[in-house]
Amino acid sequence: MKQIASFCVDHDKLKKGMYISRIDGDVVTYDLRMKRPNGGDYLSNGALHTLEHLLATYARNSALADQVVYVGPMGCRTGFYLLLRDTVTPEQAIALSRDALAFVASFSGEIPGTKPRECGNCLEHDLPGAKAVAEDMLDVLKHWAKENLAYEA
Repeated sequence: MKQIASFCVDHDKLKKGMYISRIDGDVVTYDLRMKRPNGGDYLSNGALHTLEHLLATYARNSALADQVVYVGPMGCRTGFYLLLRDTVTPEQAIALSRDALAFVASFSGEIPGTKPRECGNCLEHDLPGAKAVAEDMLDVLKHWAKENLAYEA
């Protein structure tokens, strides 16, 4: 079988950041890499789950809501994929990511979509853990620009 594109990225060189993972027609997949691959420090299930709820809620309520295709976690627990229509510029994608992370970092109250009828694992959430990851990523992306979106060769 043909190897999928995400397995062709050299995970030994991959650092925290935001990258263009692939482009499929009019959909751009961004890699929001929150943890260094194979570094022994991964997103906890609870923090990952809470990040999923909050990042997706923010993105789907943003000015770019109609351009958001998907926001979801990587199975390896090192980050998230953000899929946007190609009408969103790289600069807008970076700004959306920063804004969504700032939303998570400052969030208080009831996490959206955590009632049993809304969520398949409503008990496994970690808001403090999600906030800590968001704050760390905000620092990583503070000066991120379009030129940083390419994976290191």
